[in-house]
Amino acid sequence: MYPEQLVAPMRNDLTSLGFTEFKTPEEVESNLTDQKGTTLLVINSVCGCAAGAARPGVKWALQHSDKKPNRLATVFAGVDKEAVAKAREFTLPYPPSSPSIALFKDGELVHFVERHHIEGRNAQMIGEHLLEVFDEYC
Repeated sequence: MYPEQLVAPMRNDLTSLGFTEFKTPEEVESNLTDQKGTTLLVINSVCGCAAGAARPGVKWALQHSDKKPNRLATVFAGVDKEAVAKAREFTLPYPPSSPSIALFKDGELVHFVERHHIEGRNAQMIGEHLLEVFDEYC
């Protein structure tokens, strides 16, 4: 578990944009089950690819897209262990991956960006990919 003073700025990186942070399995369950519309879920992390590509890429996509998910949500790997475990149930059959980015439509997972799709790519590449995903599903 990472200390809160370390992760607070990384949490704020998304919550300042309107992301709702799920800290319990119950919050994940109630917000991802039987939802209408689209939900973007970012499994946040302290790693360099989260800071350098995932979070900035998500921000870039949201700033540049005409179509956006109805809801923005996040859980923090290495911090909110039980909430992340519950979120990962919703991203099956994909293996655990952090950071990662999931898009749900009407409660169903329709797109998943795993860590290995984030590593080695810059924020704009991630953002441009998400623009295409938003155009298709949002």
